[in-house]
Formats: sequence, C-alpha cells, structure tokens
Amino acid sequence: MPSGVIDVAAGLVERDGLILITQRKQGSHLAGLWEFPGGKREPSETWQDCLIRELQEELAITVTVGELRYETIHHYPEKSVQLRFYAAALISGEPQPIDCAAVAWVCPKDLAAYAFPEADRELVTLLAAR
Repeated sequence: MPSGVIDVAAGLVERDGLILITQRKQGSHLAGLWEFPGGKREPSETWQDCLIRELQEELAITVTVGELRYETIHHYPEKSVQLRFYAAALISGEPQPIDCAAVAWVCPKDLAAYAFPEADRELVTLLAAR
C-alpha cells in the first residue's frame, strides 16, 4: 500500500438542476475519466480555499464553498486519496477546460452514463438516486 494520503477537495457545482463534471486530460492519472472538479490541497490551505483556487485555475470560475456533502478515502495501487466533496455555488465565469479535457453539465440521474474513478462511484450513485 502506498505511503501517505493525498488530500483532494472537489466541488459539487450545480446550476439549473445540473451538476458540473470535468474529464481528466490525457497523460494524467486516470486519464479520460470524468470527475467532480477540484484538486490537491496544499499543506497551508483550508479545504475550502483549495477548492476555490483549483476551480479558478482549472476552469476559470469563481465559486463560494458551502457544506461538506461527502467524504471518502480511496486506495489506488499507486496512491491513496482523501476526497472531500463540497457544495459550491458558481459566482462568476463560465467553465472552460483550461486544465482538463472537457467540461459538461449533467443531470444527476445521467451521471452513471459517464466513466468515473472508483473513488467517486458511491457518490455518483447517491446523487443519481436523489
């Protein structure tokens, strides 16, 4: 098992009943899979500040971060990640694929049609069922 756990903050950004997802770019870990946008937390950052920074850098959007909606730790063969998924409200900008392959607004019930990493699957099931 890998040593250390990587902290990742992700956003559940919703608009008009749709959820924002992004596709991982080629050459990255889990390339081609879809995910909820976010990224690695720096040691000096709060989870919320991390999410705000990552969404600005990767998608050119500004958000406010709400409540923690889901949390999990997942062990991949090459690394372990602690994921925290927060509700996030879009304040400004339209998501652009700056540091990802694509962006999509998806109805929660349709999330299962997209290939997500193992770490996200339980959350995808929960969101699709609501």
